[in-house]
Parts: sequence; structure tokens; C-alpha cells
Amino acid sequence: MNGISEPRSESAAPPAGGVRESRAAARNRPVVSEAAREAAAARRAQAGKLELGPLDRLVYYLLLGLLHLLSLIPDFLLYPLGVAGGWLGYQLDRRHVRIGMRNLEIAFPERTAEERRRILRASYINLGRSAAEYIRLGGFFYRRLKKRVRYDGLDYWNELKARSPGRGLLILSAHFGNFELLPTAHAMYGHRISLVHHTQRFLAGDALMTFVRERAGVEVIRKHKAARAVLRALRQGEAVGIPFDQNAKRSEAVFVPFFNEMAATASGLARLVAISRAPVVPVYLVRDPSMRTHRIKVYEAVPVQHTDDAEADVLENTRRFMQALEEVVRQYPEQFLWTHRRYRTRPRGAPPIYDS
Repeated sequence: MNGISEPRSESAAPPAGGVRESRAAARNRPVVSEAAREAAAARRAQAGKLELGPLDRLVYYLLLGLLHLLSLIPDFLLYPLGVAGGWLGYQLDRRHVRIGMRNLEIAFPERTAEERRRILRASYINLGRSAAEYIRLGGFFYRRLKKRVRYDGLDYWNELKARSPGRGLLILSAHFGNFELLPTAHAMYGHRISLVHHTQRFLAGDALMTFVRERAGVEVIRKHKAARAVLRALRQGEAVGIPFDQNAKRSEAVFVPFFNEMAATASGLARLVAISRAPVVPVYLVRDPSMRTHRIKVYEAVPVQHTDDAEADVLENTRRFMQALEEVVRQYPEQFLWTHRRYRTRPRGAPPIYDS
């Protein structure tokens, strides 16, 4: 889920030269009915469905049954098991621990090795807790998780939607907190959301992930068909979530700073903004100190640059999006996924960051 490929300009593209749409034009946009939105979402969902072979389908049903069975474990056992699993992963996953420590060394050079190790250990334990919650989310009584999530900034969210009719919202997010619970909880609260997703090689696991999301009301947009589908969803006034913290292929990337190092970052989000003029809103699910409840934090929309130089805009806006993510990670480093090789794709001539 590392972004989207470069979109082609469609009929909804803004006028040349980056001129903003007038308020009168915005008011005259046709109002899309709820039935039309439902029909458009159904067409997109059908186009993005996975085709499973017999073996993959069998594995999928076995995983689904196991997830429902595990969801019968009561919370007073499930959460400690998740914490134990996270701690065990930290002890045994030596390769990813090395990657995480290297990332933390880049991000927080002023901290001691022990402080960085504490952050990484807490990040693994956060993953363990999230896994326990995912069992609850994927099994029986999944809607009970809604009670554990509250909003911080919902009024601002509603205000932005009202100010952007026919443009929708682009949600800037990341593998942070319980990143699977964020879109599903948001959808369970009645807020339509689509999520750009990179199809995984393990098709049965991908199908399971898709089932969990769609059951809660999230529409999954496959990355290879994302650009047009995202633009259509935005025209329907919907919100589209795009994880923005993964390494990008050189052919799709621009290099912008992430902490203290240049990071290959997908340029597709900035190109979508140039076409759609949709606001880009950072939204993250932050785990509360109780470790059992969460807040959906809605931050202020990222200011976007629109000039006559399209490529300069892409670079500058991608930099701004990444800076907004960095600010949140600095505030809650224990809730970020540090074990991804974020700096794997390097600027030409730059030495590698990781040993493997």
C-alpha cells in the first residue's frame, strides 16, 4: 500500500495554469444522489475484486474460520496474548529489528541507543495489541470495537466536506497506531471512505483483509486501477485514504526529506491533488494511554501549492505531505511502524542505508 501510480488527466481536470474554481462554479456543480454514489461504489468494487483459485479460496476460508474462532477469546486473555506476541516478535525478529534500529538512528540521532531500542520495543508491542484487535475486528461482534474509538476533530472534518462539494477529501495516513482499525471504525461511524490498497502476493491473506474492510463499509481500490477510481470517488464527494509512509519505486517516486534522509516517495498523491483540487487531510488513529481505546485525530488540511510549474508543485506538495506525517510520528514514535525499509530506493549515487 505504498501510494498510487501517476494519474492521467480526465474531464474533471482544472483549467490550465492552476486557476482555482470559482465559488459560483462550485455551487453549480451537480449534486450527486446517494443512490448514484452507491451504484458508482458498487461498480468500482466489482472491478477491483480478486480472482482466487481453488487452493487460495480454501486457504481463505480456513483463515476466515480461524479468525472467527480466535475472536471468541475474551479480552482479558486476548490483549495480554497480543502484548506477549509483540514482545516475542521483538526478541526473535532480528532482521527487522536491525532495520528498525537503523531507521530510528536516522530519525532520532540525538537519542541514546537504549532510548531508540525502547521506542522500537514499544512499536512491536503496539503491533501485538493491534493484532489482538484485528482478531476482534475480523471475527464475531466486530462492531463492538466502534465503542473504543472516538473522534478528535470531527467538526473540522464535517466543515471541510461542506466546503468541498464535488471534490471529496484525500486522507493522508500511514502505518501508524492500529492502522487497520482507522478506516473500518470511520466507516462504522457512517462516514463513507475508500482505501487505496496494493494487492499482496499472498492472495488468500489479501482476500481476508479485503473481507474485513468491506464488511465494515470500507471500499477497497486496487492500486493498479487507483488513479481513475480515486478521481471518480472524489467527484462523488467521498473520502479516499492513501497510506503515505512506504518506499516507492524509482519510476513513481520523487525524493523528499523524511526526518534526516531523502526518501523515495510516491508522487501520485500530489498529481491527484493537481487534477482534483481535493483537500489533503492528515488523519491518524492514536492509541490512548489506556492502550485499549483510540482517538481518530483529524489534523488541519495541508496547504497545497498550485503554480504554472506542475513538476515543481508535485515536488513541493509531496514534501509538505511528508513533513505533516513526520510531525505526527515525532509526537507518537512508539505507534509508528519502524521496520519497513523506508529508504530502500536511494538517490542515484547515494550509498545504501541497509545491510540487507
